[in-house]
Amino acid sequence: MVDPVAEVEAAMVVIRRRQARRTLAREVGMAPRDNAIQQVIDALEAAEDELIGVNGVAEALSVDQPRASKLVAAAVVAGLVRREADQLDGRRTNLVLTDDGRARLDAVHAIRRARFATAMEEWSEADKAAFATLLTRFVSALDR
Repeated sequence: MVDPVAEVEAAMVVIRRRQARRTLAREVGMAPRDNAIQQVIDALEAAEDELIGVNGVAEALSVDQPRASKLVAAAVVAGLVRREADQLDGRRTNLVLTDDGRARLDAVHAIRRARFATAMEEWSEADKAAFATLLTRFVSALDR
């Protein structure tokens, strides 16, 4: 008898290995440095309306502050992120996506979604909907 939890764990290992090898990034022509910058803009997007600085990026990416600072600096140099003074606390600097950063996010989302759509192209609409529901529920439960 197959253990469903073991199957999920095995599938998650495959996903993690592909992420570590930057498989999707390579497929779209993204250099390793670009992938690190992408992580920064993904973190800013995930923060939604919450303003975050370098420490927030460090926490979101599970890296130390010096590493996050280098990644943020690269994103700023690339023109995808800008630093803004916090209007409530002048000692604090917030990170904000530029128009180019937002365009990059939109392009990356389109590439990811196209890849996922291809992987699921033979699935029924009901299977796609069930997978989306179950995967979202699964990921949410991991935070418990």
